[in-house]
Amino acid sequence: MITDPFFYAVVIPALLIVGLSKGGFGGAMAIMGVPLMTLAVPPFQAAAIMLPILILMDMFSLWTWRHHSDRKTLLFLLPGAFFGIAIGWLTAAWVPEGMIRLLVGFVALVFSLQYFWRRFHEYRSRMPTPPRQHNRLYGIFCGLLSGFTSFISHAGGPPYQLYALPLRLEPKIYTGTSVRFFTVINALKVIPYFLLGEFDATNLKTALVLAPIAPIAIFIGAFVVRRMKPSVFYPLMYAMVLLTSFKLIYDGLLA
Repeated sequence: MITDPFFYAVVIPALLIVGLSKGGFGGAMAIMGVPLMTLAVPPFQAAAIMLPILILMDMFSLWTWRHHSDRKTLLFLLPGAFFGIAIGWLTAAWVPEGMIRLLVGFVALVFSLQYFWRRFHEYRSRMPTPPRQHNRLYGIFCGLLSGFTSFISHAGGPPYQLYALPLRLEPKIYTGTSVRFFTVINALKVIPYFLLGEFDATNLKTALVLAPIAPIAIFIGAFVVRRMKPSVFYPLMYAMVLLTSFKLIYDGLLA
């Protein structure tokens, strides 16, 4: 088990952010977990420690949001995500993580800036933009990108949000759908991570020590979102994506 105090000083706040995000904000800021942990441990070790805790968080989130989901969103995204995880597994040894972060960061930046630009024009014209309709091919593409980036560094949130946020689902439905999507994604990653040798005794014992943080953060996040109006929820979500894009671009350039 890891005993370095600096590791826990970094990781505990990171897990609280991830749990709050997964518990109520559709995983918008869950992407921050591994980058923060890499301040103390190598990226793949950080991802390996995080994965069992993410799965535990998923179990609590599933129970919390068990009555809320959008079936069509899941049907369009999950097939691509499966192949994205497979590609991540096959290319894990030579894919530069910095390049992946940079790519996802730029996509998330354009996506979030587009939203705020559209909202500015809506405000000026007094004509709201209608929600986007489902698109199977676009869903498969976003699912594939989400599965791939999730496998590399648990950074599958922005590609998922590229598809799901413009649908403008009711906040509870959006959150419940994202919980189900990432529950499946994280479960699918277990076998590849095991085969890559990332689940050693040190990482698993460390994850066990950190596990009690999961339910606390999940229930706080759910408490907040259940009381939040869509007019507040969606601007906040896009603002989180914007902040995340800055972090990803910074990490990618640094790498």
